[in-house]
Parts: sequence; C-alpha cells; structure tokens
Amino acid sequence: MKKFLLAIAMVAFGFTVNAQDGEFNAGVNLGLPIGDVSDAYSFTIGAEVNYLFSVSDDFKVGPSVGFTQFFGSDVEVLGVTVEGADASFMPLAAAGRFAVSEEFTLGADLGYAIGLSPDGNDGGFYYRPMVGYNISENVMLQATYSGVSVNGGTFSNIGLGVMFGL
Repeated sequence: MKKFLLAIAMVAFGFTVNAQDGEFNAGVNLGLPIGDVSDAYSFTIGAEVNYLFSVSDDFKVGPSVGFTQFFGSDVEVLGVTVEGADASFMPLAAAGRFAVSEEFTLGADLGYAIGLSPDGNDGGFYYRPMVGYNISENVMLQATYSGVSVNGGTFSNIGLGVMFGL
C-alpha cells in the first residue's frame, strides 16, 4: 500500500512541478513477452499517456500513466488444453526523455505498476527504457523493453509502438 501511495504522490507531484508549458503525448504499442512469462503469455498490448516538461532544450521529464495487457497462452497439460489467464497492469511512472539528435530520443519510465488482474497480482516496480525515432514533429516510433518486478518473477516484454504529440 505504501508503494501505491508513493506512486500516486509521484504522479500528482509531476503534474504540479511548475507552470511552464509542457507537451501532452499519447501512444500505443504491441509486444512479445520474454523471460519469466514467455511460456504463459503470447503477446502484449499497451497504451500510455504522458505530460512532459522541458528541463532544457534536449531533456524533458513528467508523469506517465499507462495500461498493459498480457494475453494468456493456452497450455496443454496431460492431453488437456487449459486456457491461460490474462494479466494486466496500470503503470504510474516518472518519464524522462533525452533528445540525442533531431531524429532520435532515449528515454525511461520508472515507477509502480498496479496489478489489475488476475487475483493475487499486487503489481510491482515498473521500468521501461526506450529508443524513439521521430517520423515527424508529432509522431515518434518507439522500441521498448518494459518490466514489472512482482513476487516470484518479472512480467517483461519487448515492444514496438507509436507515440503522438497532441
């Protein structure tokens, strides 16, 4: 519960850091589960919104909120097919983006992912490094790795997505 309250406070603080103009972004991504969950889940889909404030010409920070769904794989046990359960998370994070050049951006999101399903999924520490390529002023392609450290393992995936500046 303390982690959850800390994540909420971090996001709220991010929205009120200062009154300077920022940029609102929204995006979607598709991914493949890797590591601990690769056998139990077939693919992931996610969405993210963030609001980034300029710290300098090349560096931006701000709050980020998202949703990630891991789709369960069917597993055969002793000749019987068992339908895998889905798992979903709502990451609340601080986002940072560094413009390496006009085309490329490096970034990371760090925070807490609230477990939304199944029962017993309490969530955990959330991290998401990314590399972005600007297609235009308001559209960025992203390659990401994201992970949620939970008791007994990590829900992680590699993904591709698109982020739109609104």
